[in-house]
Amino acid sequence: MIISQSFTAEVFPGRIVFRTLFTAYVICCIAAATTARGQRISAEANSSKIDTAAPFTNLQIAEVIITGNAKTRPFIILREVPFRKGDSLSFEKLQQQLKLAKEQLMNTTLFVDVDVFISTRIQTPQHRQAVITIAVKERWYLFPVPYFKLVDRNFNQWWVEQNRSLTRVNYGLKFIQNNFTGRNDNLDIWLITGYNNQISFRYQLPFIDKKLKSGLNIGVAYATQKELNYATSDNKQQFFRKDSVMLETVRFDITYSYRPDVRQRHYFRLAYNKEHIADTILQLNPNYLPNNASRIQFVDVNYQFKYYNVDYIPYPTRGWMMDANLYARVLHKNADLWQASARLAYVIPVTPGIRFIHLEGIGVAKSPTNNIFINQRMIGYGYTQMRGLEYNVVDGSAAGILKTTFHQRALSLILQNPASSKSHDKIPIRIFVKAYADFGYGYNRFAQGSNTLNNSLLRSWGIGIDIVSIYDFVFKIEYSMNQLGREGVYLHSRNDF
Repeated sequence: MIISQSFTAEVFPGRIVFRTLFTAYVICCIAAATTARGQRISAEANSSKIDTAAPFTNLQIAEVIITGNAKTRPFIILREVPFRKGDSLSFEKLQQQLKLAKEQLMNTTLFVDVDVFISTRIQTPQHRQAVITIAVKERWYLFPVPYFKLVDRNFNQWWVEQNRSLTRVNYGLKFIQNNFTGRNDNLDIWLITGYNNQISFRYQLPFIDKKLKSGLNIGVAYATQKELNYATSDNKQQFFRKDSVMLETVRFDITYSYRPDVRQRHYFRLAYNKEHIADTILQLNPNYLPNNASRIQFVDVNYQFKYYNVDYIPYPTRGWMMDANLYARVLHKNADLWQASARLAYVIPVTPGIRFIHLEGIGVAKSPTNNIFINQRMIGYGYTQMRGLEYNVVDGSAAGILKTTFHQRALSLILQNPASSKSHDKIPIRIFVKAYADFGYGYNRFAQGSNTLNNSLLRSWGIGIDIVSIYDFVFKIEYSMNQLGREGVYLHSRNDF
């Protein structure tokens, strides 16, 4: 469950919060600098030990042993490992490969911890060999948990603008079985009520061939809701609610995935959609659907390419990754839509694992450029949100966003789990302080006078603290300001990419 949360100056006095956060930021920077120096000295000492403990120049991998995988199939683990039995590598190269194997196994999100190391060395007259052990600690894969999620774009919007209304909450039961058969496959069944009534089923099998490169994802969903965002005014979403159903949706989709190596992912999705809106919505906004229609059926086709070359996908400290999309809504001549989007994140390490700069660029373009409302959503939705503009949205047909963030690690520790657990005996926690600035621009040919953020340079900036822990948990406390003169403290529990 992903929840985006935030508090604003309307809840906390902005100046007091700013001073508190700024003081914490300075203290954390000083503490981090001291810690970094100690860690650097320790790392140098450890490095020396490794070098002196490496009497062989080259090593041949005699065996690869996997331990701790009670459910995960061995071939799923070996799929992520860059070396194989029989490979001959220099000691320095092998150390790099062991580190890369750990990073790639952690990025599968199957394990809470991974250790890849040389467990045995063998010297014979013909060979100098090594036995590699891959020790994994598996996650909990079964989550039959209660579901509770705000329907608004972020906590701020729900807390202040929607007066904390519980009618704007989805709740129910979410049955999730990850790693269903040990092949990193997932089975999801959602029974949701509240703001939306939803029944959905999804099964994802990442590998369906012997080469472990092709996969399938199939989903079916039926949903209704009694409130609908029918327009944008004053840079904010406008909603209409009634006791009767405002929107009914049926969806079926199938996705073919192709993963030629551990870093590249290709997705080809085909989906059938059927939507029906209430006549009241058409009275409020005749351009909500094409040709003043209340019903629409269409097929959408999507190609997505992802590339990951980072140490840890949920919170990278070095490397780069990208996400590119080509989308088409077809087979409905009055509702055709073509969209191209790309997102690139580049993380520059200043001090490895301690200080780094996160740069992220986003670009979106749509065609045709019409004023049909369902085609207009742009900045403020999904990953196009800008920090400090959580209340606002910008409609249009094209947009660009640049996010810049400087991170400094303030604290890194491992807590012992007070409850007895073989797989979760340790709880790692990392805390980072950061300073950031975001810039954006949304083009809208049909912008109305009250939507002043259209066709203008958007700017926001601030400081914050990030907390990173197990299960890809990232919790963010951010104090942001924007060009409108508004400031606030925002809480988020999602990653940047």
